[in-house]
Amino acid sequence: MAAQDQKTVVDEKTPAVVPTPGTPASRVDRSTAFSTARVPADADAAGKTTIADGVVAKVAGIAAREVAGVYALGGGGARAFGAIRDVMNATDLAQGVKVEVGETQAAADITIVVEYPAPIQDVASNVRAAVAGAISRLVGLEVVEVNVEVNDVHVPGDDHDDNEESRVA
Repeated sequence: MAAQDQKTVVDEKTPAVVPTPGTPASRVDRSTAFSTARVPADADAAGKTTIADGVVAKVAGIAAREVAGVYALGGGGARAFGAIRDVMNATDLAQGVKVEVGETQAAADITIVVEYPAPIQDVASNVRAAVAGAISRLVGLEVVEVNVEVNDVHVPGDDHDDNEESRVA
């Protein structure tokens, strides 16, 4: 295609931009030259933002992993499959996280393994606060609840047992 075929033509009678034949119509007016000045955000701009449940789950999983005292997320089977995914460099950041997302609200269920000797109630409370804060701040949804299930306690000497469990799966 020649560069001339890709131009848009402004119809003198109407302010709309009319594409030249053979080019797809654009939903935005691109007839003005780009400037280096920052365009102010317009709160009245039309459109809709949809955030997938998986995105919210991933944000929650990342926030939970950053809490001191959290060894891992998910139950035994999920951790075994997670170890296999880690070997293949395909870590699932939403492992052990279930979310329900509505128009303006979200709820999350997180399954964690606590590192011994961290106080379990403190770790669970910190996970709840971190997950709620991350979802509110990054996704912009009101968090109605974060349920934390402590599935196991990891004792540092148990690393050998975790490796055997991964090989069985």
